[in-house]
Amino acid sequence: MKHVVDSSAWLEYFAAGPNAAHFREPLKQADRLVVPSITLFEVFKVVHRQLGEDAAIQAIALMKQGREVPLDGSLAIRAAQLSVELKLPMADGIILATARAHRATIWTQDNDFEGLDGVHYFPKKNGRR
Repeated sequence: MKHVVDSSAWLEYFAAGPNAAHFREPLKQADRLVVPSITLFEVFKVVHRQLGEDAAIQAIALMKQGREVPLDGSLAIRAAQLSVELKLPMADGIILATARAHRATIWTQDNDFEGLDGVHYFPKKNGRR
């Protein structure tokens, strides 16, 4: 089984937050990890803002151990369809479309994914992103 770890889960893992343990197992399986390019953007931006560019580069290096999936035209259209159908924000639509295209399970603490098929959702604790 392949795994997509969304941005909120990567950030929780890097911060050793209360939900980090939920995401350890899929992150240890780099050969099964699918990394939507939008998650690279989101994680780099947050880590850079909070900890600086060097920390952001290190975070991205870990993420790139998985298979990076760029956003192409057909994936963008499918993401837009899912976003309209499920009322998802842009990034979540891209993450969901990428996961479905690669038959991967999404690991997340983002409540926009709660209740969707193929998603392991863990509610945020202590208001963390």
